[in-house]
Amino acid sequence: MPTLKDYAKKEVTFSGGHRLCAGCAAGSMARQVTMAFDKPTVICNATGCLEVASTIYPFTAWEVPWLHVAFENTSAVASGVEAAYKAMRRKHMIKDEHIDIIAFGGDGGTFDIGLQSLSGALERGHDFLYICYDNGAYMNTGIQRSGGTPFTASTTTSPAGTVVPGKGQFKKPLMDIVVAHRIPFVATAVPAEPKDLIEKVRQGLDVEGPAFIHVDASCTRGQRFDPSLSIEITRLAVQTCIHPLYRVVNGEYTMDRPSLRIANDPSKKKSIEEYLKSQGRFRHLYKPERQDDLIRMFQEDIDKRWEEIRTKCGV
Repeated sequence: MPTLKDYAKKEVTFSGGHRLCAGCAAGSMARQVTMAFDKPTVICNATGCLEVASTIYPFTAWEVPWLHVAFENTSAVASGVEAAYKAMRRKHMIKDEHIDIIAFGGDGGTFDIGLQSLSGALERGHDFLYICYDNGAYMNTGIQRSGGTPFTASTTTSPAGTVVPGKGQFKKPLMDIVVAHRIPFVATAVPAEPKDLIEKVRQGLDVEGPAFIHVDASCTRGQRFDPSLSIEITRLAVQTCIHPLYRVVNGEYTMDRPSLRIANDPSKKKSIEEYLKSQGRFRHLYKPERQDDLIRMFQEDIDKRWEEIRTKCGV
């Protein structure tokens, strides 16, 4: 098995020449994804931070064929790209070789605006990998709440005030929705575990049919933390079980090593408060007075979801 050093030596097709914010985990995620490439690759990218900051005309950070598409139709375009390559191979217009196709979308373009086209592409069985980089809001357009925004988080459209303390709904169960489509490969990942992320990308690309990876990709501006803590925030998401690492291959759940260590030794599971206190979007839970009921509700929801995943993974 390749080591992380082996992956790091590979030619990276997402350069450092981009305009993502300092501390943006989406950039780290994109570089790690490209370390998994070993075949001709085409990328479809929904409107969002990764799109606009990596391809400000006439410059681009991508060194593979790349398409910018609308917020809502990344999966539909990736489906069309896959169908076009199949047709061209069938008509002997191109070499008979496999083309890896990746679709990138943020949480807004995946949980919400793009969910319909994603569902359709998964149901039809198109052979591509969809990667959702989830930073918990529509960060590119002003930090508005999305279906991926956590409970109580303050955004410009769910501002924390004396009456309404941030977003009043829990995060949409996207992984459950995707798994329900019975596709061959579904997984979670974080940039803080690069080898795990890279290997899941390669596994997702190698399966026949659609694959999906949900990546927690922190945003320093929207989540409000020091840029130097970007990767640590995604690690905390795993350690608090907000974003546990597991995969579902042909319907079979398997927990991955960082989360498996927590499952086997519950003392390693960190309190949700370590995650909340690390980010300004939750500071209203502690000022002017501590909101114990909301913190407890948040913790109980995370604990419930964690136990559900443990049961499904058989640990």
